[in-house]
Amino acid sequence: MPYYRPIPRTDHARSATALPLAGGWCWFDTVEVLDRDAPARLIPAQDVPAKILTRLTAPRAPVVGLDVSRPTLMGILNVTPDSFSDGGEHNAPDAALARAEAMVDAGAGIVDIGGESTRPGAAVVPLDEEIARTAPVIAALRTGSDVPVSIDTRKAPVARAAHEAGANLVNDVAGFTFDPALAPFCAEVGLPVCVMHAQGTPDVMQKNPRYENVALDIYDWLDERITALESAGIPRDRIIADPGIGFGKTLEHNVTLLHNLALFHGLGCTVLLGASRKRFIGTIGGTEEARHRAPGSIAVTLAGVAQGVQIHRVHDVAETAEALRLWMAATVAAEN
Repeated sequence: MPYYRPIPRTDHARSATALPLAGGWCWFDTVEVLDRDAPARLIPAQDVPAKILTRLTAPRAPVVGLDVSRPTLMGILNVTPDSFSDGGEHNAPDAALARAEAMVDAGAGIVDIGGESTRPGAAVVPLDEEIARTAPVIAALRTGSDVPVSIDTRKAPVARAAHEAGANLVNDVAGFTFDPALAPFCAEVGLPVCVMHAQGTPDVMQKNPRYENVALDIYDWLDERITALESAGIPRDRIIADPGIGFGKTLEHNVTLLHNLALFHGLGCTVLLGASRKRFIGTIGGTEEARHRAPGSIAVTLAGVAQGVQIHRVHDVAETAEALRLWMAATVAAEN
């Protein structure tokens, strides 16, 4: 089966055959055809099958009110004692609320709140504890802000409590495979979702992950999960797809995924990139301590923006927002 990766461009001088990439700021006129059993080749965009071309070009519907025709930052708020880069900094309710408000002021379009660390080696957190960490912070944020809030959880009871507190979206790092009740709940109450790929659970995911073809394997897995979510009653325009950088991937896997991010537009969904402060950034950039990986994280974020990725999950909101404003001004034509 062939796969189609558009070659994204942002130059103000467009070819006569240029097409918009997912209705956003990038365009393309050439597509790389990938196949598991044949060499890659380039073809004109107009030669792509009509169904795939529609998915590659169609504007994405707003997600929780966010206009994804421009890049959006999702601020990370870990209300945990053990997250890999900021564990313990924001797990007190007052500190969490202050951090959320600061990220919104700095330019976050949505705040992602998680009460269970999914760092490599992390154990499952009891339901009551995860709810106690997240729901009060969501409710407090709701009293003073209308910014959309995402709950980062694998569990239906946690999502239900978060929804009752005011959460607008469910972000599941297990791709809705951990708790079979989670997708039906989201369909029942009309919550948009983010489906992320991970190979294995956090406690074992970094123990020798393997793929036949990392980009195509993950594309197929996400395609299957999106179809399953649609069957559960969640429309495709309410589904965000995340290839899951760092979740069951080696450094080489992560870099290959970054090279091929534009492939995932073929799913017909808004795409999310969550690479902020990940270990591979420290390894390549030479920064051991995670909290000091903002420059490398920003570089990876902008590489994703250059491939049309709509939502970027980041720790360093203010710094990334500044870099993004400059990148867009210097790179993307005003009429886009």
